[in-house]
Amino acid sequence: MKRQILSVMGALCGLTLLASAAAAEPVEIKLGHVGEPGSLFAQTTEEFAKRANEKLGDKGKVVVYGSSQLGSDSDMMKKLKLGTIDLALPSSVMTTVAPEFGLFEMPYLVKDRDHAARIREEVTKPVLFPIAEKAGYKILAVFENGFRQITNNRHPIVVPADLAGIKLRTPKGVWRVKMFQAYGANPSPMAFSEVFVALQTGVMDGQENPLAQIYPSRFYEVQKYLSMSGHVYTPAYLTAGRSWSRLPADVQQILQETATEMEPVALEIAARLDGELLGKLKEGGMQVNEVDKPAFIAASKPIYEEFAKEVPGGQEMVDKSLALANGS
Repeated sequence: MKRQILSVMGALCGLTLLASAAAAEPVEIKLGHVGEPGSLFAQTTEEFAKRANEKLGDKGKVVVYGSSQLGSDSDMMKKLKLGTIDLALPSSVMTTVAPEFGLFEMPYLVKDRDHAARIREEVTKPVLFPIAEKAGYKILAVFENGFRQITNNRHPIVVPADLAGIKLRTPKGVWRVKMFQAYGANPSPMAFSEVFVALQTGVMDGQENPLAQIYPSRFYEVQKYLSMSGHVYTPAYLTAGRSWSRLPADVQQILQETATEMEPVALEIAARLDGELLGKLKEGGMQVNEVDKPAFIAASKPIYEEFAKEVPGGQEMVDKSLALANGS
């Protein structure tokens, strides 16, 4: 009998220790993105996670899920709303949250990364952050997706007319579609995870993305021509949703501070990748050319006019952003 009691007590102690160990496990904070390994999305989120986790200790652990493991951008936006994931790094898909995010769909709006940083502080944070919050999303910081370039399998793109009839994959969002329709292309929104096969099989002739997405996704294996259009600069937004309110205040503070700390770092990583990857894409066999940017800018005028007409405050945001080009 005594042995049985000791055995039961030992088992109970063991269960208590296991329970204590389980309780000590840091809470997992899931962060999802669509970028492939080595991409700008991967590098910036992994650096964010590293820095945050050093500060969090046993309070929590940011775990990054790249390569669309948690779904497409649209899927992850829904999961943020439901609270089944904690953080995501959406970009162009934010135009489906609120039309005002279409500001960054305006061609040739952002001149360089210094200009992007000024817009972040003077327009994105004071104007777009509160709009996102009303829609149920808390943006912690602005990282980068990058300056977008055009690839295709038909011929080099020099002027907008060269896009005539080309089946071009775009992200979801009305303004990118409108822009490429104005240029004469046949644009179709598609999840990023589906693009490689669509290009490989000829379902799409081309696509447009920053170099930091084009190279890690190996699009050079299924695309012949890279035309350096730089037609749009797209930010990426480190975004939380419903689960944010369930995190302890000290965890929220660490995540917020680390996210803000990462903003200039993300721009530095992006600039470095642009310098490295163009050469690698050439080595991968892509034929690279510059586009006639004045021709593209001229063809973009109707998009600006439509944005100003359709989006409340659109003209004011465009004017403010353009005024910041020279540091004013």
